[in-house]
Amino acid sequence: MKVIVVGGGKVGYYLSKTLLAHGHQPHIIEVNKKICANLAEHLELPVVNGDGTTLEGLSEAEAETADALVSVTGRDEDNLIACQLAKRHFSVPKTVARVNNPRNLEVMKALGVDIPISSTDNIARLLEREVDTSRIRQLLALNRGEASIIELLVPKNYALDGITLSELRLPQDCVICTITRDDVLLIPRGNTTILSGDRILVIAKDTIIHDLTKMLRLE
Repeated sequence: MKVIVVGGGKVGYYLSKTLLAHGHQPHIIEVNKKICANLAEHLELPVVNGDGTTLEGLSEAEAETADALVSVTGRDEDNLIACQLAKRHFSVPKTVARVNNPRNLEVMKALGVDIPISSTDNIARLLEREVDTSRIRQLLALNRGEASIIELLVPKNYALDGITLSELRLPQDCVICTITRDDVLLIPRGNTTILSGDRILVIAKDTIIHDLTKMLRLE
């Protein structure tokens, strides 16, 4: 997943570092040259010295090829503009904005930001859950977002077609509840197989959802 991160401060740095560790492709846009040099020195990713609130800056980062844009500067108005430009001019599928003033949260939503978030700690997790793959769908958040009930869609010509649940050795913090196959609901056991076209209902902590989709090869 290619993610453009606007803002190379602490939040942008750690967000990009997390996305890299999870196998994604972050591209940072930062207006400060010194910060850009520091980012390029410590992170192996493309860094654009430019303004993410302009068409030129977004073009240089090739925003038209991005799966998502996350703007995490210290100015809410800049984060809003970056998200609006990304959506309207580059058709970026998902936009996320850091909201420094919680009062601006509803305004961000009304003006077209897909995911405005005032708590920066959860940005990477929210981003992955929303746009990591079209084959995962959150149905219900549990315990204030600590865990979720999610639906996983197994694609056609699935690489692991016929594998049993016991062979997968799934993470500890997830439980496969049901498998729907040809409109028939199955209650899975260890010897239950996963086949192409299955719909899998899972309860999992949000911190392991990416690992789960990677293990199941649903990315």
